[in-house]
Amino acid sequence: MQALRSLPSPVTAERLADETDVSVRTLYRDIDSLRGLGAVIDGEAGFGYTLIEDATLPPLGFEDEELEALVLGLREVMAVGDPSLAKGAESALAKLGARLPEGQSRRLKHAVLSATSFFPPPPPTVDAEVLRQAAWDERRIRFNYSDAKGAKTRREVYPLSIVFMQSSHCLVGWCHLRNDYRAFRLDRMLDLEVMDESFRPRRVSMLRDYWQKMRAEALEHGY
Repeated sequence: MQALRSLPSPVTAERLADETDVSVRTLYRDIDSLRGLGAVIDGEAGFGYTLIEDATLPPLGFEDEELEALVLGLREVMAVGDPSLAKGAESALAKLGARLPEGQSRRLKHAVLSATSFFPPPPPTVDAEVLRQAAWDERRIRFNYSDAKGAKTRREVYPLSIVFMQSSHCLVGWCHLRNDYRAFRLDRMLDLEVMDESFRPRRVSMLRDYWQKMRAEALEHGY
């Protein structure tokens, strides 16, 4: 179903079989099974398939401005997010289109607002998905870091959040080496290690303290 939602239609049986890692014969049986479950799939062998109505997902309704906001946000993630996050945004956009009534689905596909980046941020040199999970699990991490001048240090950090700042993705966290909050560019981090130590349940309150500190510094300097 996800392949039918996301791939350009009509999708050939061969393409669907490759995407789902099954034989073409199995794919034909799967299409029949999905139709039996209520999915409205147009097409047949030799012509390709188009998902007309997704019975597994209830219809949604959005105001026009809400749709534009959703498209803008997801396309911005597709433009500047790390690879796994960009793929997730693309998948979410496809799922959203499959759940909308026909008129709104068309508006979603041809939204006025969009986002692009001619200068994409530098790719992370650590696994951003592992880093996000460590922050969610509130686990202490260790990594090597090179600053803007090339000086290298070994850091141990409580990861709090990943933020897109100006032109790069940065990890915001509590640095045990500096005994203070710090931001680390993901493209300057190496050898990420997730440690056993947990700092749960402090992440939310620590992140709130960090942003309060940033606001106070901004007001102090007149930003």
